[in-house]
Amino acid sequence: MNILILFTTFLLMEGVTWLTHKFVMHGFLWSLHSDHHYKDHDSVLEKNDWFFVIFAIPAMLLFFLGTFTLGREELAYVGGGITMYGFAYFIVHEVIIHQRIKYFTRINNFYFRAIRKAHKIHHKHLGKDEGECFGMLLVPVKYFKEALKIKN
Repeated sequence: MNILILFTTFLLMEGVTWLTHKFVMHGFLWSLHSDHHYKDHDSVLEKNDWFFVIFAIPAMLLFFLGTFTLGREELAYVGGGITMYGFAYFIVHEVIIHQRIKYFTRINNFYFRAIRKAHKIHHKHLGKDEGECFGMLLVPVKYFKEALKIKN
């Protein structure tokens, strides 16, 4: 049952990410996210990186509560699902898409071509009000169809 909680949380985090990206990052916390949409910044780190900390806080709290609250161990598995999603997000977004860490630079399969294309479309909009493709691991079907056509 706990493994089901872990993987269900992981899957639900895509929806949480989409909603957070659209309404928080492109909403009232645009001041933290905006530098991520501009190519010209001098630092390796971005203000946008604070979102990793923001998402880590509930995961740590859930680990703590699930570990130290008698009869509530499932909370630790929810925290684990959030953490697993955060790790997947980091690998996909920071390493594969933006290549902020130069590893996996030659990955060229249909799934990664689709998410790269969707992310590129998202980044073509520099303002907070325009935008599309707010998800990360699941993107609209049209990008998967395009990825099947692209072989480079």
